[in-house]
Amino acid sequence: MVTKIFKAFHVIAKLFRWWQYPASMEIKLSVPGISLGVNTVKGVEVRRGDRKARDLINEISARLSERITLERLKDHPVVKAYRSFYWRINIDPTKQRPSGEALARRALRGVVPSINNVVDGGNLASMETFVPIGLYDLDKIKGGLELRFAKKGEVFLPIGGEEEQLSSNQIVLADEEKVLHVFPYRDSKITMITNATKNVLIVACGVPGVGEETLLEACRRAAVYITQLAGGKSGECRILRGV
Repeated sequence: MVTKIFKAFHVIAKLFRWWQYPASMEIKLSVPGISLGVNTVKGVEVRRGDRKARDLINEISARLSERITLERLKDHPVVKAYRSFYWRINIDPTKQRPSGEALARRALRGVVPSINNVVDGGNLASMETFVPIGLYDLDKIKGGLELRFAKKGEVFLPIGGEEEQLSSNQIVLADEEKVLHVFPYRDSKITMITNATKNVLIVACGVPGVGEETLLEACRRAAVYITQLAGGKSGECRILRGV
């Protein structure tokens, strides 16, 4: 089903352009209709129970509640774009909400949890822009990255879940050894941010209907919040998009 849908946009096997980002790692997009905003933050110090992060979560949550209500959230163009994409890949977005929308809903209810200062930084950018953002321990990524369709039976180890086998209609971000992410809503425990993480890869997930500026803004905000809360040095946000 999902293969037929993407063929309506482009030819599935068409290759997308490559970026050296960072210099030692190539990122290849082999799925039409999808874009990524990518960046790195190097030299972070991960902390849990960070008061500065908690205060910023409260501040951004209050700011969000001035922009939009819980009732109107589903009608926002970015939220609608992700919901539409979920339906196309056979996920009911009213049951498994896009992560940006889910975080915004929590913020509007005043119940956003603090995970650690790096993850909190990504979550803040996601709940502000409604764009799903994945954060990965850069040092645990092996070789290049590719956004592609999963191989039937390919193994995935989700955060907070048990090992599972993927089907060939699921879209994944994978390195040379493993799946890091099932697009655009689940990340692997293998490359998750931990107290030992020093270097972070930021990936903002874009779908049809989400403009380049929105994706770039989400990526930039994530880098700003992470450096603000956890230190480190940010690279330059770039957009990977089909030609």
